[in-house]
Amino acid sequence: MSSAREALSAWLIYLAQERRASPRTLEAYGDNLRRYVGFLEQHQGGPVSAPALGDVTAAELRAYLAFRRQGARPLSPRSLSQTLSSIRSFHRWLDRRQGISNDALALVRGPKVRPGAPRPVSEDQARGLIGEAEADSDREGWEAARDAALLTLLYGCGLRISEALSLTRADAPLEASLRILGKGSKTRIVPVLPAVREAVDAYLAKLPFVLDATDALFRAKRGGPYSPRHAQALMQTLRGRLGLPASATPHALRHSCATHLLGA
Repeated sequence: MSSAREALSAWLIYLAQERRASPRTLEAYGDNLRRYVGFLEQHQGGPVSAPALGDVTAAELRAYLAFRRQGARPLSPRSLSQTLSSIRSFHRWLDRRQGISNDALALVRGPKVRPGAPRPVSEDQARGLIGEAEADSDREGWEAARDAALLTLLYGCGLRISEALSLTRADAPLEASLRILGKGSKTRIVPVLPAVREAVDAYLAKLPFVLDATDALFRAKRGGPYSPRHAQALMQTLRGRLGLPASATPHALRHSCATHLLGA
């Protein structure tokens, strides 16, 4: 019978090797879960087995969160929410990989976190997201090129996802600028960087579908229009691989464009 700490080590190996989590993510998750297991050991008066993690009660988890909130270094509501998220992730893995389920933990809600303004990703993170999309071996070559083109367009032109997905085949190849109809039916002219044009050209060169001039430029796997939901799922996958926070969204790339332009 394995211990909870052995299960934790196996989970961290899974995150590193299968999910390709960043060292920073592994350090944060490892610290959170070691504290969690340590709290359970102290609470139960000895080592905790892996199967016993299925018996952890909602009350015990709430007690642990209260302990982290009131300790010598109390966590902010946002950090406490992230701690709860990492614990849930560990328990989901226990359920899928080791058959140790725990339905009680679904009863525990995290603290309310006030939403803030979109936090931009750094220049290195933006390049990492685009590079990861382009090199994705789990997708067809044209799909990887599409994902890289879309992210490059969001970041390089500062477009909203709805604006990028409203482009049609008639808009490409892209010219030196784009006329975008944005919120409130306001039109703006957006300059197009060479890197953006090159990324869209590379996508079009690999696109296996023949499009009419009025068809949406970005296409899903089966040939239909690419949707905002597809883009959200793409970013979720990429930020998981790169260990980026949940704030790394398609809209954050648009926000990053303005921030980096001002910074430069």
